[in-house]
Amino acid sequence: MSTGETAPSVPHRLRRPGRLGRAIVAIAVALIVALAAFGLYEYESNLPPNGEATLVVYTYPSLFGGVDCSAPAFATVFGAFGASHHVRVEVECPTGTLLSTLLEEKGSAGADVVIGLDELTTPVAEANHLLVPYRPPSLENVPSALVSELSPDYGAAPYEYGYLAIDYNLSFAASTDGAVAHASFSNFTSNATWAKGLLTENPEYDITGEEFLAWQIEYYEQVLHENWTGFWSKVWNEGLPNPAPDWGTAFAEFSQTSGNPPMVVSYSTDPAYAAASGEPGVFNSTVSWWDGTEYGWKAIYGIGIVNGSREISLDEEFENWFLNGTVQSEIPENEWEYPANDTIPLPSVFDAAIDPSGIVALNDGVTPATLASDLPGWIATWLSLAPGGV
Repeated sequence: MSTGETAPSVPHRLRRPGRLGRAIVAIAVALIVALAAFGLYEYESNLPPNGEATLVVYTYPSLFGGVDCSAPAFATVFGAFGASHHVRVEVECPTGTLLSTLLEEKGSAGADVVIGLDELTTPVAEANHLLVPYRPPSLENVPSALVSELSPDYGAAPYEYGYLAIDYNLSFAASTDGAVAHASFSNFTSNATWAKGLLTENPEYDITGEEFLAWQIEYYEQVLHENWTGFWSKVWNEGLPNPAPDWGTAFAEFSQTSGNPPMVVSYSTDPAYAAASGEPGVFNSTVSWWDGTEYGWKAIYGIGIVNGSREISLDEEFENWFLNGTVQSEIPENEWEYPANDTIPLPSVFDAAIDPSGIVALNDGVTPATLASDLPGWIATWLSLAPGGV
């Protein structure tokens, strides 16, 4: 690809919805109450006439590559479970975030199971007693590190994971003589070209922005043993663009034909998706390097039982089902993440992604509970450092 050409042009999968900003919380809560009430009415009023139970699942609209809370894989995942267990499964995607919905419904849950809480929201849900701890037998095929990084008390079980990364186009790679493939955060603090070319997401509103902030902070504290705030002061001084409001907006800008911005905070499996879409090598990804070692932040997604469910035994069977091979084999090419079950083979297109086995997960250096406790203060400090207009 010649200089000036765009990097990615492939259509990209949807990510999970980011956190709500303070300005729209009131509106979102009103919608959440209305939608949750409708879901609860349907659950109570339309039980099958033969007395079969109903399992209500809350999740995000793009689960398994779907649109508007529906995907072909639902038949394999939810339909097969329903048929084998003689139950009806209702899948609902509430307005707002899963966490805000569960908080609003605390004490009168409208769901039995929630799919899609992550390493930042799961400990908050646990601290608010929104989940019922359960250790499914299928966890024997899930690495213990994933469990401890998401929920060591088994409030949620990990079903998939991936690493944050910085995607870069081939023109920028050429302009750096390939140095961006082994980028360090110091490259952005000491070089205006690098800083001006990186588009981030706002951690006040977006989950990817929060995860990038956690990645950057833990890298500075665990690897460099430096104060993390210096990074932001320096990159904004070097011309770092104002952050995008969410991941979708940021990736759309990265994907435009101008090839500017040449870098975006995204996920390490993006090159695998590009390869599967018929454009292998259209862009690549990097994590953060130091002294020959790769360091990254692991995004982990979990499934949990909602406190207040009246179908606990059924919930446990479903959670265990979600970690077995039937469901886990749907994850790589629908979610474009790594299945938590490490017995599942990966499609060959994942060879285009960074090998996750070579990345040191910075999540290991902080407990989920500490992370959840520290995050609000981190965001407040980030806002105090941000230039006007962010």
